Amino acid sequence: MLYLPGCCLVFLLFLSSVDSGKTLWKIKEQLQKNKQVNLKLNVEGQPPQQVKESWLEQPLDHFNRLKGKTFSQKFFVNEAHWQRPDGPVFLFIGGEGPIFSFDVLAGHHVEMAQQHGALLLAVEHRFYGDSINPDGLKTESLADLSSQQALADLATFHGYICRSFNLSSRNPWISFGGSYSGALSAWFRGKFPSLVYAAVASSAPIKAKLDFSDYNHVVGLSLKNVAVGGSEKCWAQVQQAFAAVEAELLTGNLSQVAGDFNCCQIPKNLDDQIELMQNLADLFMGTVQYNEEGVLLSVKELCDLMTNVSGEDKDMEAYSRLIKLTQVYRSSTEDKCLDVSHEETIKHLMDTSVHSSRRAERQWTYQTCTEFGFYQTCEDSTCPFSGLINLQAQTKLCTAVFGISQHSLPSNIAFTNSYYGGDEPHTHRVLYINGGIDPWKELSVVQGGQEVQSVFIEDTAHCADMSSRRVVKRDSLRRARQEIEKQVSDWLRTASLEKMDKGADGIKP
Repeated sequence: MLYLPGCCLVFLLFLSSVDSGKTLWKIKEQLQKNKQVNLKLNVEGQPPQQVKESWLEQPLDHFNRLKGKTFSQKFFVNEAHWQRPDGPVFLFIGGEGPIFSFDVLAGHHVEMAQQHGALLLAVEHRFYGDSINPDGLKTESLADLSSQQALADLATFHGYICRSFNLSSRNPWISFGGSYSGALSAWFRGKFPSLVYAAVASSAPIKAKLDFSDYNHVVGLSLKNVAVGGSEKCWAQVQQAFAAVEAELLTGNLSQVAGDFNCCQIPKNLDDQIELMQNLADLFMGTVQYNEEGVLLSVKELCDLMTNVSGEDKDMEAYSRLIKLTQVYRSSTEDKCLDVSHEETIKHLMDTSVHSSRRAERQWTYQTCTEFGFYQTCEDSTCPFSGLINLQAQTKLCTAVFGISQHSLPSNIAFTNSYYGGDEPHTHRVLYINGGIDPWKELSVVQGGQEVQSVFIEDTAHCADMSSRRVVKRDSLRRARQEIEKQVSDWLRTASLEKMDKGADGIKP
């Protein structure tokens, strides 16, 4: 999630799901900016692509058409590889952020589309990117933001594309997505099996969970994982560093801590101290989640810094090494200081102006309150960070920003799991792909069964399989991509046989 000056950036089709701290959100924005630069390198030298940006007017509320209000949904079409008229359709589903033309130009799904002669589509999620009305961020308007409405958008979009391109049962659809959009890909197949023949769901958190303490548990295990450059000593040093910061705060050395970490404010109250701890933890969470995918430091490099493998400054304490890590982070950003103001966080999340829509924090925070939870807490002893990062601190944003009672969150999350099936979905022709050090695997399907298929990549991180083949380094990832390609080929072969068996009557769901 962070960048080394001059390093070769890698392609990330989709960025993470819920990110708690300001630092993680800022890093995510930086990823989005650099994503476009690197994607240009991936498509450079290729023949001109037939990419068209278009818009579809969608109902704001599919479940109450009497409202009559609509919004314009952005999508991209790439016909360059499509073998008319019988070629399949590959749909890339957008998640909690904007889509780009490169979403139909590069990535593993595009490479498979070239192989199978598929029509490529990418559709933006309502209330994100450019697919939002001028008043869409007002709290009363956010009532129309949900995964259920997003799936209904996809169903309407499916009908529109079929009419526009004269598609029929001879054109099987396969949906693709990563992280939240990976969950949408799986759910689209589950809720609309007659529309989408199969789905690929990369790093997809299909189970909603209020207290997602498992996230930081996996981060801790990954910091110990020798296969990716971690060690027991690394975990211990990280734990010691955070304990030292807590000790400084408890003894009242607030100005000293603010100076050490170049904070924009002195963290005088508990809320600001929690902000500080969260943003420091973000550096480790982001490194693990996006290991070797364009982050400033890989897990190995981060652990080398925290354990002083190089031999330089061998007597440096864990606290000082954490300071050095924040200096490395700031050197790669335009931030002059670390913003630890909780008041500023609230102010930012309450900003309803349109310019905020591309950053997505307000919208996604709303969805965590109303549907998913996903709060990455650190109250478990296995978490190497600070116990100040607790559930109460995170969920109170729902009340402060949207007026949503904290007591309503468990029932909201229970409904989501009841509606979709949680991590035991009763669907078939969905391929779940997860990386061994990705914390989000805890909410996905890691082991397949009779109806559910999965690919597990032991030593990779979040959505690593979605990148272009040009940036694939690990053998395990190459083998996994071959498995994915085989599964997609098998699906299309089966669809073709079913079409032959049934004639023109349609494809079985």
